[in-house]
Amino acid sequence: MRFLLLAVILLGCNLPLHASIPTLQRVEPLNWWVGMQHPTVELLLYGKNISSLTPALTYPGVAISQVTRTDNPNYLFVELTIAAEAKAGQLPLQLKQGAKVALRYDYPLHPRAPGSAKRQGFNGSDVIYLLTPDRFVNGDPRNDTVPAMLEGVDRAKDNGRHGGDIAGMQAALPYLATLGITAVWPTPLTENNQPAYSYHGYSATDLYQVDPRFGSNAQFRDFVAAANRRGIKVIQDIIVNHIGSKHWWLADLPAQDWLNFPSGDAKGRFVPTNHNRSTIQDPYAAAGDRQLFTDGWFVDSMPDLNQRQPQLATYLIQNSIWWVEYAGLSGIREDTYSYADKAFLSEWGRRIMQEYPHFNIVGEEWSPNPLIVSYWQAGKQNKDGYVSHTPAMLDFPLYDALLNALVEQESWNSGWIRLYEMLSNDHVYADPFNLVIFEGNHDTARLFSVLNEDMDLYRMALSYLVTMRGIPQLFYGTELAMTSPKQRDDGKVRADFPGGWAGDQVNAFTGKGLNATQRQAQQLVTTLLNWRKTASAVHNGKLKHFAPDRGTYTYFRYNEQQTVMVVLNKQNEAVTLDLARFREVLATDKAAINVLTGNVVSLQQPLSIPARGSVILDIR
Repeated sequence: MRFLLLAVILLGCNLPLHASIPTLQRVEPLNWWVGMQHPTVELLLYGKNISSLTPALTYPGVAISQVTRTDNPNYLFVELTIAAEAKAGQLPLQLKQGAKVALRYDYPLHPRAPGSAKRQGFNGSDVIYLLTPDRFVNGDPRNDTVPAMLEGVDRAKDNGRHGGDIAGMQAALPYLATLGITAVWPTPLTENNQPAYSYHGYSATDLYQVDPRFGSNAQFRDFVAAANRRGIKVIQDIIVNHIGSKHWWLADLPAQDWLNFPSGDAKGRFVPTNHNRSTIQDPYAAAGDRQLFTDGWFVDSMPDLNQRQPQLATYLIQNSIWWVEYAGLSGIREDTYSYADKAFLSEWGRRIMQEYPHFNIVGEEWSPNPLIVSYWQAGKQNKDGYVSHTPAMLDFPLYDALLNALVEQESWNSGWIRLYEMLSNDHVYADPFNLVIFEGNHDTARLFSVLNEDMDLYRMALSYLVTMRGIPQLFYGTELAMTSPKQRDDGKVRADFPGGWAGDQVNAFTGKGLNATQRQAQQLVTTLLNWRKTASAVHNGKLKHFAPDRGTYTYFRYNEQQTVMVVLNKQNEAVTLDLARFREVLATDKAAINVLTGNVVSLQQPLSIPARGSVILDIR
């Protein structure tokens, strides 16, 4: 177990010799800030017999408002109330045994960064780049293997650690800016000191520390600042549903009710989740099925957290806010969203948005059913009265519909009609324009492979992604048409980014060794994303689509300044469109530029769409 170095003074030399002298080994959060909207912070104090002590504090504007002890004598929870007029400084927290001060700890209370509460979250003007840090760029080989960490680097293993890190992410910022990326979402960077399969980051063993094989907390904060200077926002991947089996809590659990099914079922067996996400909203669902969904574990190495436990709930909420404030984040992606307790999720979102009213959070609800996904978005009037404060959700229903529409043959009930009809379900969302749309992620097969390595379909998919309502997200390497097995294979899906390691024969950053398909894909993404930066109609304009016709699908994004017309043609022959059909939204007296070719297009005559072609017209 790796303990923090604490500025603790032991003053217990007058204690009876037979007494077990208390110690202090951890204090979390690591610090807090003055001027927060929520007036309290609850400190977790951990150390031998720490609960036998009584905390005391004298500091202007800060007072101890509550002390909580659990069934474990090695934990003490101390709630501080911080008045609006309190000043930053070191809080002299005393821990007394009787009348004597046994321990003292100076707790850091920092000033907030200027404008912190007014920070802007990711929005419709952004394009998010999702990357797996261990597989992106190895910027500092010296941290590939760290003695205190259980797993070292082994690039030969698909599921091993490969050495990518924060230094590599920072070195790639010029590339991302040139590509046209405006927000980056790394999979979790927190410590995952698991014996194997630790690279992905979803089995945290310390929620307040960056994994040293990625770098340090300070290095992550510097990365965020460097990204912001280039106009790139940073979104942190956070998990409140579960932790890793080697988390430091597991060696000395804070309380017996800290985990769900801590000892398994009645026979001591591992209790997995049933993944039946519909049970949360199902009015007929059995209580046992609903409990098994939220309380069951993903795998036996991911203990499931009980967010109904008050101290744990507060800990998780404060941890999310701490990372936003400490690192300067512009967003949170919340993993396995609906698996956590729903009442907790409501309060978690409320507290974050209370501190940062213009922030954004996107939740992962992996369902193709828009009724299930829409339930969790802020602003939805749910029949059961549930109130969410999470502004955005990942649009899995549209993702599924897009892939099906592209690979199916056209008919009255397949092909483009699937996408057209899925989009018509937007009426169930509180804010469909704040959904995150995507072509794939770290849990899905690569887009180019799913589309049978068909460049025409690939072009249609990306044209759709960057022009459709919502906030588009690309998976790293999509701009190179990276491939994978069609069946889920995480290690191969999360393959190393070409050029991220010294000696790579193919280098996406310099162009060395790229084949014609890779160069074509990279140029396409660069063209689309950099054009999108100028497209206000795509950022926040209205949407109108027309029913599929002769293998084509046509839709418009428009506002007072701009109209964008998108036509996607899956047919093996060119199609000529009579523009009279689109007169309710299309003005013919303006100039039109084909975004993909740069050619001027006349709107005063029928429009010819090439065979298997994608056309994006910028009309101003």
